[in-house]
Amino acid sequence: MHSLRPSFLVLATLAVGLCGRALPAPIAVTIDDLPLQAVRDRGTADIAAINERLLAALGKHGIKAVGFVNEVKLEVEGTVDPGRVDVLSAWLAAGHELGNHSYSHPDLHATPVAEYLADIARGDTIIRPLAERHGSSVRYFRHPFLRTGRSIEVRDTVFRWLADHGYTVAPVTIDNSEWIFAAAYYHADRNGDEALKQRLGESYVDYMADKTAYFVANGRHLFGREIAQVLLLHVNLLNADWFDALAARLTSEGHTFLPLEAALADPAYESRDLWTGPGGISWLHRWLLAVGDRSQFADEPRTPPWVLEAAGLDAE
Repeated sequence: MHSLRPSFLVLATLAVGLCGRALPAPIAVTIDDLPLQAVRDRGTADIAAINERLLAALGKHGIKAVGFVNEVKLEVEGTVDPGRVDVLSAWLAAGHELGNHSYSHPDLHATPVAEYLADIARGDTIIRPLAERHGSSVRYFRHPFLRTGRSIEVRDTVFRWLADHGYTVAPVTIDNSEWIFAAAYYHADRNGDEALKQRLGESYVDYMADKTAYFVANGRHLFGREIAQVLLLHVNLLNADWFDALAARLTSEGHTFLPLEAALADPAYESRDLWTGPGGISWLHRWLLAVGDRSQFADEPRTPPWVLEAAGLDAE
């Protein structure tokens, strides 16, 4: 999946603490759908303000993230908005990386491969030269919906194209339904329901802490040690308001944060992935399925029914 090799320092840190005690899993933070998950009724100034708050929270906790961009969201009525490009510049200026999340967020399971690859290529038209101007580069690709192909042939065709074009696939181990909380939070904000926003935010932090603990336990079960984890989030109002609290909660539980590059240096990410199912799922579950182990699946935390209702969705 990648060409990185773990250093002695990284492996030693991942495997054991200074006193011979296993350390809590370190976490790489990745954030999808820049400049904003739902841009349909947000002006550029609003988008910039949401990103500014999220960047401030990342900076407060010393986190260096990779933000995955859909370049179509930089456009207003088909024309690139310089103000939205400035939002991406702010990420780079803060020391984060930008990654390619495709131009228009197509579903590989419903899109011809050639069309899908063309959409990826179109997805770094702006971010690649922008990153270079900031002394950075575009190294990572994140599959929309985490859907990587309904056949090994399709999956491998895309993976080969990505490797040939200098991309590393950005996997996810801590998968979650944060987007459902974000949808409910969006509606509560639009309705001016501050009490519901508070309840959603507090529940979101609890839910994400539970999801993290669940996938950390999956990793420990599969590898017999703590592995570096990769967390998936989105840039949205929910995280602008509540990521600070989430990062503080994870820190209080002993987790540290590390760049994606360092996380992918963990040998766990060389594990076999044979998943061709309909959904996009955690790489930890892919690795467990590859060895025929379903024992960890039953206890995965679920989104509370009242959150689904607030988001206008049916049960998971």
